[in-house]
Amino acid sequence: MERVRSSPAPPLVSRTTGIDAPAFAAAFDALPAPRMTWNAPDDALVLASGEAATLTADGPDRFAEIRAGADELFDSGDVHAGTEAARPRLFGGFAFHEGGCDGDPWEPFPEARFVLPRVQVTFADNGAWLTVNAVGAEADPDAVEARLAEERDRLAGLGEASDVSAADRPPRPGIAATRRTTSREAWRESVEAAVDRIRGGDLRKVVLAQALEADLAATFPRAATLDRLAEKYPDCHRYYFEPDAGGSAFFGATPERLVALRGRTVETDALAGTTGRGETPAEDEWLAQELLDDDKNVHEHELVADTVREQLEPFAASISPGERRVRRLATVQHLHTPITAELSADRHVLELVEALHPTPAVGGLPPDRALETIHDTEPFDRGWYAAPVGWIDAAGNGAFAVAIRSAVATPRRATLFAGVGLVADSDPDLEWDEVQLKYRPILDELEDEG
Repeated sequence: MERVRSSPAPPLVSRTTGIDAPAFAAAFDALPAPRMTWNAPDDALVLASGEAATLTADGPDRFAEIRAGADELFDSGDVHAGTEAARPRLFGGFAFHEGGCDGDPWEPFPEARFVLPRVQVTFADNGAWLTVNAVGAEADPDAVEARLAEERDRLAGLGEASDVSAADRPPRPGIAATRRTTSREAWRESVEAAVDRIRGGDLRKVVLAQALEADLAATFPRAATLDRLAEKYPDCHRYYFEPDAGGSAFFGATPERLVALRGRTVETDALAGTTGRGETPAEDEWLAQELLDDDKNVHEHELVADTVREQLEPFAASISPGERRVRRLATVQHLHTPITAELSADRHVLELVEALHPTPAVGGLPPDRALETIHDTEPFDRGWYAAPVGWIDAAGNGAFAVAIRSAVATPRRATLFAGVGLVADSDPDLEWDEVQLKYRPILDELEDEG
């Protein structure tokens, strides 16, 4: 594995070939850690393994340092991609704030880490593709071609996706015990203190989160959990990152896109304001309409949408917000406004990531005071929770999601995270209930079916 830190950059060689699509879970289990996966509604599913090159950074300049390392790495590329979806990409993420990875369970995670995988399996609309990357001493074109053939043979021996059914998956692990990092009384006091600051004019909005630790009754079934999340949340961004081969993984299924950049076209979202799902279609519609008409939720949503537009304005020739609507997920409904912009000049996706993070949907307003409140109030480190995760390519394009609906898992423990936006008329008990609702996407995949 090559760690890209200084010039001159070691050479990059990348080769791709088409393959018969293997069963995802079988390929996941066959490939060595550390592994990563990425999938989005408008993006291919990528399963990646190993580290051809790793970029890491800490501190306030972590966005710029990762961008510089990516430019250096890709500038040396000898790439035969075969198809755009299978091109070499760096996959990774950032900490929510500087110093945010100091405590448990975040010790294995740097404040920024992006990996060019040794092996990348891409499940795209035009077929399945295998990509092998090498950097530095391993970057010999003939050796990379030989490795490509070896990996193709290994995957071919796993069987095809059509050979596997949901019944073949291991069961959910079950939960033996849970521990809250925030008691209900401490939560009530924190929310009331934040609301007092908002009413006093010191804050306009702040997002406070909770963490839930769960001891698992059986070993965490990684591939099966990812398969289940894909079936239940096909319209979400789904991600999985192992920081090393030590057994930790950060994963989730988030409805919130931070930014996608292709050329000069930017797509992003304002997602804020939440209610549950109804038990009948009529109740579901009633809840959706109540959400659209609710002053508290609409105010919270408008703060986010207005701020996203303001953050894009320095970069954009034009900004086009879509119509506010209700976005339905398996367990919740959100107010959602899609936003598209055309840039006035070429930009790297990480410039936009740094400008947009944290959105008021996960931080607050004004940003500095909101982050101070979060740091002083929450009794745990956010790590990569609610932070940008995604990918970068050689052209500076990329896609990033906001890592909510997420957890860190080890073989027998998971730590789940969920938060809510507080404004002047927030009620501590209602906000507590909303947090519990937001745990459900991950909690449902850990609890046994009995």
